[in-house]
Amino acid sequence: MEKIVAALNALGVEQYVITEKHTDSLEAFYVKKNLDLTRRADTTVRTVRVFRPFEKDGERMLGNSEATIRPGMSEEEIRTALAGAWYAAQFVANPWYPLPKGVQAPPKADTGGFGGKSLAENMKAVAQALFAEDTAQDVFLNSAEIFMRRTENRIVSSENADVSWEQYEVWGEYVCQCKAPQDVETYHQFCCREPSPEALRAEVRHALAMTKARAQAVTVPKTGTYALVLDREQVGTLLSYYVDRSNSGMIYQKYSSFQLGDGVQGEDIAGDRLTMGLKATEPYTDFGAPMVDRPLVENGVLKTIHGGARFGHYLGVEPTGNYRAVTVPVGDTSMDELTKEPCLHAVSFSDFQMDALSGHFGGEIRLAFLHENGTVTPVTGGSVNGSILDGQGHMTFSKERFHSRDYDGPLAVRVEGVNVAGEG
Repeated sequence: MEKIVAALNALGVEQYVITEKHTDSLEAFYVKKNLDLTRRADTTVRTVRVFRPFEKDGERMLGNSEATIRPGMSEEEIRTALAGAWYAAQFVANPWYPLPKGVQAPPKADTGGFGGKSLAENMKAVAQALFAEDTAQDVFLNSAEIFMRRTENRIVSSENADVSWEQYEVWGEYVCQCKAPQDVETYHQFCCREPSPEALRAEVRHALAMTKARAQAVTVPKTGTYALVLDREQVGTLLSYYVDRSNSGMIYQKYSSFQLGDGVQGEDIAGDRLTMGLKATEPYTDFGAPMVDRPLVENGVLKTIHGGARFGHYLGVEPTGNYRAVTVPVGDTSMDELTKEPCLHAVSFSDFQMDALSGHFGGEIRLAFLHENGTVTPVTGGSVNGSILDGQGHMTFSKERFHSRDYDGPLAVRVEGVNVAGEG
């Protein structure tokens, strides 16, 4: 760090942000329940972002560029890398904006359940939870990968920032297999920042049940318009439309028309009114300023425009930092009530996506349950193609809750009038 700062001073760089990440990671690979391979990695990477003020056509500009400084680089190599970034910054003609002031604070330890334990201890606990529900013969986990990471973060800037914090994260993927009545495999992921063995066991239990249902599904849904029920991560993906559209970069560049105080859920709201909050998953922004939880939408009304320093200054709003996690209050309707009337309950897609520019969402159906005429039929095939602009006034949220790394809210949502391309 001292060598980097000395090189910056020698180059005459007055504004900069240095980000340091020291990562210790452990990876485990399983074939069925048998540990097949482990890998350990220990890496340190420092990224230096330099800011260069200049004038162009009589207007103040602030260019920026980055250099990566790796362990083992000599002082000459460090200076050469930084000089390249300093030279490149003059060609980035962004209108001038002030850099946010950072803070100086003692290091923050991770106070969650992973903190204070070795990666191996945490990995063992996660693996035990992952395989705890794998007890049947007809449907089982045929492979799994678990990744555990501990990161020591530090940010030092010319704007008075010097902060550091510890952070744990675990994520993984596993494949469930059912061999009869047809041999199928389904792919699943999990990710969390806090240990939650019961939640992981519940998700594996659900995945195994859905794999068994997928093995029985042979019917393709009919082409038509359906009430669509989405659950779990797909709810977070659907609601990411509001997070993306309220970002200051999207608004400044005219990709979004959202403004503070707008009724972003539309005017005719026959379903549940939307309330969302932004969750600070890291204690500091990338400039070393404190991050806090913020309201995003309250009863359908936009309360916060969020984003980094540059676009925030251009719009005249507070630079909040970049958020990716949201919290949403649960609704008043149970899952049984959500699916009581005819609907298509889609539980698995090849890749469910939301296009924040157009508001369209969709994906190819891997497994869904068709609720009609008092019967429930597992179906597979076809695709969903809907628009949140058409359905946002008719969303109904479940009172059951689901929690993942970046989404904490209703387990499911029912959206009326969604197009499904299928058979016939």
